[in-house]
Amino acid sequence: MASFQDTVAILTREGGLFNASAPVFVARSPGRLDLMGGNDDYTGGLVFEMTIREATWAATQVREDGQIVLRNQTAAQMGWKENVRCALNLLVDEQAVRKYVNASPDIRWTAYVLGNFHYLLKKYAERITDRGMTVYIESNVPLNKGVSSSAAVEVAVMKAACAAYGIDLTGVGLALACQWVENVIAESACGVMDQITAVLGDEGCVLPLVCQPCNAEPLVRLPASLECWAIDSGASHEVSGIEYEAARAAAFMGYKLICDLEGLDVVRDDSQEIPRYTEPRWNGYLANLPRALFHEQYEHRLPETMTGEEYLGTAGEHVDPFTRCLPEYTYRIRANTRYAVEENQRVQLFAELARGATTERAFRLLGDLMCQSHYAYTECGLASEATDRIVALARQEGPENGVYGAKITGGGAGGTVAILAKKDARPAVERLVARYSRVRGSEPYLFEGSSPGADRFGILEVRP
Repeated sequence: MASFQDTVAILTREGGLFNASAPVFVARSPGRLDLMGGNDDYTGGLVFEMTIREATWAATQVREDGQIVLRNQTAAQMGWKENVRCALNLLVDEQAVRKYVNASPDIRWTAYVLGNFHYLLKKYAERITDRGMTVYIESNVPLNKGVSSSAAVEVAVMKAACAAYGIDLTGVGLALACQWVENVIAESACGVMDQITAVLGDEGCVLPLVCQPCNAEPLVRLPASLECWAIDSGASHEVSGIEYEAARAAAFMGYKLICDLEGLDVVRDDSQEIPRYTEPRWNGYLANLPRALFHEQYEHRLPETMTGEEYLGTAGEHVDPFTRCLPEYTYRIRANTRYAVEENQRVQLFAELARGATTERAFRLLGDLMCQSHYAYTECGLASEATDRIVALARQEGPENGVYGAKITGGGAGGTVAILAKKDARPAVERLVARYSRVRGSEPYLFEGSSPGADRFGILEVRP
């Protein structure tokens, strides 16, 4: 923490970024790791989420000149534009904000920051008036690794900005606001699990979350003898990628086809900030469809694949506001619908076991559920040769060496693999990393440990 405070002080005394006569508000938000779940959030499933040690820091200070001034140290490291300035009044209009952040690839990162100010202007204009803000950002959450680097930025900046403006926004409200920014301004079809974990998570704990839309359950501590690591596969993951978008779209297509079989009228619900489609039996969530009923009544009646054009010709409309139905694309309807139903049950079983697991049999069951989840990603078109290799290496180490299970995380198609093992299994994890390093040609990033969420960390007020 001292280093970030020191940076803020330097930017006040020497850098000229902050004004020495006013306080600076500092927030911190960690990235997150899916221990289980991770791709069933948008279908209303249970997810089981951990924070990681890596985090984004944001420092904010109110300006009286109506300007938003951004400096992002991480952007500079990525070759993007580090310093960005725009007028606050430019951010009033939603379309204008999207046009601005998409004007050039080197400022695309500002969608996750300026989108926050658009949201605050929309909801709390009386608190902001014509006051702008200076924002400084640092982050060590790796990008495109499936550990929610974007959510960490959104939550840290939103929390620090609210503190500077005197706006009370915490908990689920803070998470939903940041999800709205990612969905609407950044135009990325994420569920709320990333943001809620960044807000409510805590060190050494797992957060169960029923995504209907955001029902957080009490934090769970893993059995004392178990630890979770994660390995970056080196295969870049992006939520905006076609694989994730197509898998999500296919699940909603399957849902609509099932509703059509039952004569259920699926209607758009705009009563909440995040619009969605719903009906009276399952309330718009595939996770509410019991697994046995799905297998008995619906699975065999769903097409294995369908082009977007074929689907629209049959179902009439696409019932997900945040993905496209591309006429020429072939969607894996049956597999992605099955995944939504089965993964919700897998995560429920995992969560119940994790709350009281003490035996070797229970630990092996936890690991097996993770491996089941991993291979279900393959059926959904979200596999990656790199992540498959890490999971195979984990299985080779096996329970006899204290390694119980492994799975791809987040939206799949690359990214990070979670590993569940005994606390004393570090030698096995290090062997796994070394073997993967030889295949990859370089040493992968190893995630270990966790840290407090943004609400748990709170706000630091720095007075230069």
